[in-house]
Amino acid sequence: MEPLPEQCIYRLQLSSKGGLEPLPAEAELPATTAAPVWLHLDYEQPQAADWLRNTELVSETAREALLGQSSRPKLVRQGDNLLLTLRGINHNQGNSPEEMVALRIYITPSLIISSRHRPLLSEQDVYELLGSSDEQVTLGDWLVEMCDALTDRAGEFVEDLHDQILELEEQILMRELPTNGRLGRIRKQLILVRRYLSPQRDLIARLASEKIGWLNDDDRRRLLDIADRLRRWLDDLDAGLARTAVLADEVNNLMTEATNQRAYQMSIMALMFLPASFLTGLFGINLGGMPGADHPAAFWIFCLSLLALGAGLAVWLRRNRWW
Repeated sequence: MEPLPEQCIYRLQLSSKGGLEPLPAEAELPATTAAPVWLHLDYEQPQAADWLRNTELVSETAREALLGQSSRPKLVRQGDNLLLTLRGINHNQGNSPEEMVALRIYITPSLIISSRHRPLLSEQDVYELLGSSDEQVTLGDWLVEMCDALTDRAGEFVEDLHDQILELEEQILMRELPTNGRLGRIRKQLILVRRYLSPQRDLIARLASEKIGWLNDDDRRRLLDIADRLRRWLDDLDAGLARTAVLADEVNNLMTEATNQRAYQMSIMALMFLPASFLTGLFGINLGGMPGADHPAAFWIFCLSLLALGAGLAVWLRRNRWW
């Protein structure tokens, strides 16, 4: 008999009658139970961390993983005991969604211990779904539902990125430049999410092929379906990366075109003022014999001549389609 940790996010028993039954804080966990127990911990909480360090219910490898010392996707099987590290979309306020939250899971035939630091919406999804179930909840049900919830949340995020890319495409087709840094941020999210989902897809596919006593054929089939959905999300991420690469080229083309247009306009303006600059420089030499120097209206006549010269040059540029 071993007491349960006091600081638990969830302290539940998978009921054979349906749903999840809460366990009191003072309850003790026997070596074998009629129904498996789910302990969900925040490994940054002192009491939860101390319990993980001292409990004899987990192996040393699982202890290190549950304490947050491993973040890469991992699958380690020891008989019917299973150690998993999965990743979920980060929906916490003020954090970037692509910085995915690591969920570490250790499963034995009588116990589920899961740990994380930052909250996950997927854990709430599983709790609400299984808690309202009228059928028996097994270890296989819990594992499949957790993988399914993580995949669903990832799919929602990939679809949101897809919608953002469509919006950028429409904006660029209208010859409008996106806001500074938006395209780069989307590309970063695509790359990081793909980096985590790709090994997770392989991990779930491998999990479906493992001969574990508490996984039945229906559980394996559902895990293969989840792996297939992850493959489709990965294909969408690859397509998104290709589309954003094209968008980046189009943005560069728009910026180059805008720069060239401004340089062209400045060149035209310089060309229009070039004759005027020459004449004003010539008439500003202040030497004797300057024509019209003694005429009272010479200045205004000269200004009108410059305006006529500028207008004539503008007409010539327009007719030659330079402007």
